Amino acid sequence: MQTNTRILVFAESLFLQRGIRAVSMDEIAVGLGMSKKTIYQYFAEKDELVEAVVKAHISVLQADARQWRDQAQDAVHEMFITMEQIQLHLSNMNPILLHDLQKFHPRAYQHFRAYKDEFLFELIRSNMKWGMKEGLYRLDLDIDVLCRYRLASIMIAFNTELFPPQQYNLGRLCQELFQNFVFGLATEKGHKRLMKYYENTSA
Repeated sequence: MQTNTRILVFAESLFLQRGIRAVSMDEIAVGLGMSKKTIYQYFAEKDELVEAVVKAHISVLQADARQWRDQAQDAVHEMFITMEQIQLHLSNMNPILLHDLQKFHPRAYQHFRAYKDEFLFELIRSNMKWGMKEGLYRLDLDIDVLCRYRLASIMIAFNTELFPPQQYNLGRLCQELFQNFVFGLATEKGHKRLMKYYENTSA
């Protein structure tokens, strides 16, 4: 693994566990067994490292989302796969990370905003149109309103005042909100299809 990739992977693991502000460049250097000088050869400052981590992470998320779409048998199945993966990926993530990103690293946060407001919006909109066409989602849905609602509910899960991390696991919380959203979209046919996927997983 190349040195810059090692730095990105290790820094990301610490950020996910503890948030960004709590992790120093010294700690990253010690954990990697290298000097800070070596890190600064690749990333001139912490803000640049954070931005690189966010961009790399978003790239992975986008590739995963496209893969889940390709694997999905229908729109409900795509949502089901996504729900499962969200719980898996976020169960060990510290929700303070997003607060740190927004407050202390605005340039990196803009990458996240673009990912959320553009990529995720289009992903949700496409899924809803797919599900409506197949009769799995209700035909009276206001796609624009519900896409915006879904994006807002993503952000709510990271509100540590509303959902203190000592009481709520981020992965399970996001899955609960996501599940509520999907069942709200679904027709009777969609509900049956979703329950079938749950039964097949637990069997």
